[in-house]
This record gives sequence, structure tokens and C-alpha cells, in this order.
Amino acid sequence: MKLVRYQKGEESQYGVLLEDAIVPLPLLAKKLKTKIPESLDNFIASEANNLETAERILKLAERDTGNATCKLDEVRLLAPIVSPPKIICLGLNYRDHAAEQNAAIPDEPIIFFKPRTAIVGPHQNIVKPSFVERLDYEGELAIVIGKKAKNISVSKAESYIFGYTILNDVSARDIQFKDKQWTRGKSFDTFAPLGPCITTRNQLEETSDLTIRTWVNNELRQDSTTKNMVFNVYEIVHHLSRVMTLEPCDIIATGTPAGVGFALKPAPRFLKCGDIVKVEIEKIGILENRVVDTREVCERQ
Repeated sequence: MKLVRYQKGEESQYGVLLEDAIVPLPLLAKKLKTKIPESLDNFIASEANNLETAERILKLAERDTGNATCKLDEVRLLAPIVSPPKIICLGLNYRDHAAEQNAAIPDEPIIFFKPRTAIVGPHQNIVKPSFVERLDYEGELAIVIGKKAKNISVSKAESYIFGYTILNDVSARDIQFKDKQWTRGKSFDTFAPLGPCITTRNQLEETSDLTIRTWVNNELRQDSTTKNMVFNVYEIVHHLSRVMTLEPCDIIATGTPAGVGFALKPAPRFLKCGDIVKVEIEKIGILENRVVDTREVCERQ
């Protein structure tokens, strides 16, 4: 099941993505006199088995979804989670990415955080601050946590995962490398594009060899697979849960593969205003965003 948040008119809603259409779950549930959370965050966090309820709603309404369904081109997709408790990110978690910088493979996950204020949705702009000169992209598979987890074993980690989405870990490399730590350079508003959907764990049971690609203006920059991960998704949940309590709707960005702008040969190539960044992960979808200058945003306000 692919779940999306979207805006139609003045209201934001959530539903199930079926090819080029969306079935709005709360609206359909009311029509069928079935209870389901009003928000996607609550759908994820609730202890009730909402996925089974959603599947039952879709099955019951198979013959009548046409009246409730809206076309994908009639709505604006939003970030699937707007206010996660935490956004935890991994560094150097792809062997090919470590190799392109001549960095050692870590023996434990290297982690940092992004603030939730960095989140934007599909087709929303990445805003390049005027004082940032070396803006970069990082296409990443992101885990969405489904229930509270602490000191979880690798073998049990899967049951704590709700699903998966895409995150672009946008980075101001000049600030990141100047600071010699990563938080400031990765925390600007709009530096965490997220979406376009959450593919639930029961639909994406195997994540060990998913194709992950990133384009800039239709030029392929990253072309790899999750089999190059140093720590797989279950190992990541295990390691992080030993450090901190993971909570429902936490987002864990699992690292990026080779092909980032600062490591390109023969010379680095950074993002410019007007660039279109597109990240695609197999069985999830495509996350696309445009880079704009701060001044362009100010002129629109």
C-alpha cells in the first residue's frame, strides 16, 4: 500500500495511491461507517491495526471508489509526514559513497539530525540561501518508524518499521566542511524534501537491493542500489534503538550512494538556482524539487 498526503482545495487529506488516482481513506471510511484516524500521522502512530482496516475499506468499496477517488493531477502532493518527532540521518552508509571520498567504512552508524522545519514535499522548492555557494543533493531511502522501539534486536527490527519513503538530504557543503560537523550545513529550511508517498512494509518486504537514482536536470548523477549499504535497515533500527527511543513517525534517512556533487570528477558540480533534482527509488516512486534563490522566495511573499 502506498499512502500519500495531499491538498485538494483548502484542505489536506490522506489516502491510498492507486496508479494515477488517490482513494481518500477518512472520507471513504465515513461513507462506510468505519472508524479510521483523521490524519496520516495518527494512522501510523495508532496502536490499532489501521492497515488491515484500510485494506478492508478498499475491498468493501471496490465497486464504489470511483465516486470518492480523485485524480493525481487534480491534487497537490504534500510531504507524507509533516511533523516527525525526529529526523535521524546516517553518514557514510554506502560503500561506494565512502570510496568516492577515500573514507573508511564505519564500524558503527555515524548519525546526525535534521530539524523537522527542513521538510518540504514533492515539487516544493529547495531554497538556496544567498550565502551558500556549495549546495549539494543526497538521494536516500528513508525508514518510517511505526511504534516505539528501545533496545531492539536486529531480528525484531522489521516489526517496528511502518514503511519507507524518499528523503533528499540537501547539504550546504561549504558550511558543513567549515564546521567539521554536519548539523548547521544540513538544517536549513527546505533541506529535507520528503515523499512522494510511504510504501508500507507489507508491500516492500525486501529492501536489500533497491535501485536508487538521482538526476540533476535530467543528467543521471547517482545510480546505485541499497545492497551497497554498510548497515541494512534492520541493523540501523537496532543500532539507533540502543542509543535513543525511536517513536512512531520518526524518519531515519539511511545514507546516500556515490555520485554526490562535491565528489564528482574531474571537478565538483554544485546545485544552482533553477536546477531540478529528481530522486527515484524502486517500488517507492520519484521525489522531484526545484532549487530557487532566497530572493526569488522573498519576491513572491
